[in-house]
Amino acid sequence: MTTYIDKINSYIKALDNDTLKALESISSTKNYKKGDLLLRQNEVCGKSYWVLSGIARKYYLNDGKEITTELYFEDDLAVSFESYTLQQPSREFIEALSDVTVSITHYQAFQNAKATHPKLLILDLMLAEYHGIWLENRLFQFHTMSATERYLDILKRSPHIIQSIPLTIIASYLGISLETLSRIRAKI
Repeated sequence: MTTYIDKINSYIKALDNDTLKALESISSTKNYKKGDLLLRQNEVCGKSYWVLSGIARKYYLNDGKEITTELYFEDDLAVSFESYTLQQPSREFIEALSDVTVSITHYQAFQNAKATHPKLLILDLMLAEYHGIWLENRLFQFHTMSATERYLDILKRSPHIIQSIPLTIIASYLGISLETLSRIRAKI
C-alpha cells in the first residue's frame, strides 16, 4: 500500500499552483488528544481526515461491544466511507488512540473545488481506489490467513503497534478474542 500512497503524494506534489492552492484553501490542520472522537455514531461524516501523525481507529458498537474495523497511521485517510460518500449518518466512530494531527477537508468544499479544478477529480478517484485496495487486502487476510498470520502481518507492517495500542483493540481489529491474542503472543 505504501507505493500507492507514494503515488497519491507524488500526484499532489505535481499539481499546478492553482489547483494546489484550491486544495490548501479547503484544508486545515487540527490536533486531537488521545481519546477524542473525530466522528460519532449517527453524525454525518462531513470531513475527511488525512493523518499527519498519531494513531486513530474506526469502530462500531455491536450489542454494546466495540468492534474495531480500521486502524489509521501516518498517511492514512480516516473516514466513514459510506457516510462521507452518501452524506448520511455514520454507523461508526473515529477515535484518536494517541494524540493525532490531521489535515481536514470538508466534504462540500471538496465537492465545490472538484467542480472548478478537474485534477481534484483524479485525486478523489485515487483516494477511492486506495480505500478499495485496502478493503480488498483486509478481506483477503480474513479469508486466507490465520489469526497468527494476521497478527504477524500487522507487526511486520506496523511494529510500533504493540506499544501504542491496547491489546483489546488489537484483538478486536484482528477479529479474535483477547485470550486468543494472548495465546498467539505467548507462542511467538
